[in-house]
Amino acid sequence: MKNIMTIKTPNTQKTTDTESLLAENSAVDVETHPFEPVLPPNATVMMMGTFPPTADKWAMSFHYPNFYNDMWRIYGRVFFDDADHFRIGDEKRFDPERIRDFMFERGIASCPTVKQAIRETGNASDKNLTVVTPVDLDIILPQVPKVETLFTTGGKATEVLLGLLDEPIAKSKHPKTNQSMDYPYQWQKGNQTDIVNDLTLYRLPSTSRAYPLSLDKKVAAYKAFFKRMGKL
Repeated sequence: MKNIMTIKTPNTQKTTDTESLLAENSAVDVETHPFEPVLPPNATVMMMGTFPPTADKWAMSFHYPNFYNDMWRIYGRVFFDDADHFRIGDEKRFDPERIRDFMFERGIASCPTVKQAIRETGNASDKNLTVVTPVDLDIILPQVPKVETLFTTGGKATEVLLGLLDEPIAKSKHPKTNQSMDYPYQWQKGNQTDIVNDLTLYRLPSTSRAYPLSLDKKVAAYKAFFKRMGKL
């Protein structure tokens, strides 16, 4: 079993390094994230997770597609006091169009931190996910120019984002659950390197049921965050 590995590809060598890594891993299954980011132009916060489960676990073709992941129940309770707000009747699935419309209305973006990855154990566990290609924030951030806060949905997503910074940060300095830190990401604009000013990174609890925290406490954490962000 391989250890967890996140590969940060420098902006200037992105294509070359990714192609090299893919060649090295030609014998294994490198997957590409199946869902496009949700990028409302009025978004002020952006949710950033890692990788969805295998397609056989999907209840819809949208972010957090597993019916037994509590993300959309948490959103339902936080914003509408109803865990089933985004559920389709009594079916074991949520309504992706209703979720997307809500995110555009409230100015909440969603973009995975991982574009390509290898599942070392064939499941959605972040613990055994090898990141081949991380998100390219140089492409994403200009599409959501009002975003001031990135919020991750677990430790692995936090690790991936911090791995994109030019100055490495010791793991002991990474924010713990419900903590935040400045995020001085530098992005390329032609031959010029610009700093995205005043970005903040929050780490929120994972919404997976494997994460050992009660649903009520997860709801409380997300509610406190969105209230602080002026979304409630």
